[in-house]
Amino acid sequence: MQSRTRLKSILATLTLHLGAAALIFYFAYNAYTGDHGLVAKRSFEQEMSRLETELGELKAQRAALEHKVSLLDATRLDPDMLDEEGRRQLNFVHPHDLVLLRSN
Repeated sequence: MQSRTRLKSILATLTLHLGAAALIFYFAYNAYTGDHGLVAKRSFEQEMSRLETELGELKAQRAALEHKVSLLDATRLDPDMLDEEGRRQLNFVHPHDLVLLRSN
């Protein structure tokens, strides 16, 4: 009878170790590939750097537009720029203007 209790003891220990190993594997796998794991963190950081680059570009574009708008202020209105922008927007050409056509 002693061999059966020893076999049960070995099987119980083996089961305990396999269960603990399975639990450790489960948490390690989810720590790597889960929603908040290492792979998700890496993709989040890549997305964040891409969005920061896009934000920098948009800030530069906004600054350029704000500069153009500030030039249209009534106290700082440049008649040449107003004339040029109006003609460009409306596709008008003065009869005395020289037009250069360029192909893209």
